[in-house]
This record gives sequence, structure tokens and C-alpha cells, in this order.
Amino acid sequence: MLYFITGNKNKFKEFQNILGEEHVEQLEIDLPELQEIDPHKIIRHKIQEALKHHKGPILIEDTSLYFDCLWRKLPWPLIKRFLHEMKNEGLYQLVKKYTNHKARATVLIGYAKNADEIEFFEGTVEGTIVEPVHTDFWRDGIFQPAWHDKPYGAMAKEEKNKISMRRIALNKLKTFLEKK
Repeated sequence: MLYFITGNKNKFKEFQNILGEEHVEQLEIDLPELQEIDPHKIIRHKIQEALKHHKGPILIEDTSLYFDCLWRKLPWPLIKRFLHEMKNEGLYQLVKKYTNHKARATVLIGYAKNADEIEFFEGTVEGTIVEPVHTDFWRDGIFQPAWHDKPYGAMAKEEKNKISMRRIALNKLKTFLEKK
């Protein structure tokens, strides 16, 4: 059994849909979130904190959104904070001021059996920032994958789960676990 540490029930449902309900269980542990631009450091810190509460194997995930039009492609892994302050509408209005609306959504998953055995699995999808639609995941309401005509937030969950950056990262995790 894998233990996914998250308080986000929607994110957990996506993990279950992709990995299978029988393979992953949710643990709600309130972990401090390191404010850092390197998602590997964020994941490693969360894993170290999580292992104080629960022994592995655990999964931790961090999502980043990069806007080509902003300095050094902000907001990086700080997207959660940006979304909290600006919401989708504010982020859309910010990007709309530029001619380049390209963006990149990235998920980094950390898997740890213990503090010495940490593996990382990344999934990235290129796309654009579009006018917001209502969704359970804030960033899904403004991120449209490059090869689709609607944002993730307007897709059925099954459709999104087939093409998401989370799917890409989890497929890499599944391949890794199958080899072990």
C-alpha cells in the first residue's frame, strides 16, 4: 500500500483513479510547506516531515505553474500562494496583459520508503493560460493543454486524467514500482 499525504480530497481522487483505489490510501498530515522555488527541495522537506508521523512508503506531490510572459516564468511552485491571493481571475488578468500566454504545468511526485530512499517523478504539460472556468482545482480553470480546445477544468475527470501532468508523473512512478 502507498500512502499519499494530502489534505486535498480531489487530488487524492485523481491518484486513486490513476493508480487504482486498492493501491493508495490518503493520510491527512498537516505538513509545513517550505516556500522555495525548487520543487525538489519542497518535496524532500515534506517527506522528511511526513516520516516523523508515518513510516513509508509515502507519496508527496507538488504542482508548479510557469508563465512564459513573467520574469523567470513565475509563479513556479509558489502557485498555491498566488492562487490564494489572486484567484484564477487575477492570474488570467495578469497574463492577459502580455501577448505571450504560454504556460507549463508540472507535477513533481516524491516517493519514499524511508528518509534515505527518495525518488522523484515529474510530469509536464505545455499549454496556455485562458479565461477562467469554474473547477474543483483552481489552476485547472485557467490552464489549457496545448493540444486541446478547452482547459482542464472544462474536461470530464476521466478525460483530464488521461492527459494530465499528474498522469505522466504517476505513470513514471508505476513503471518504477513495477521494476522493484
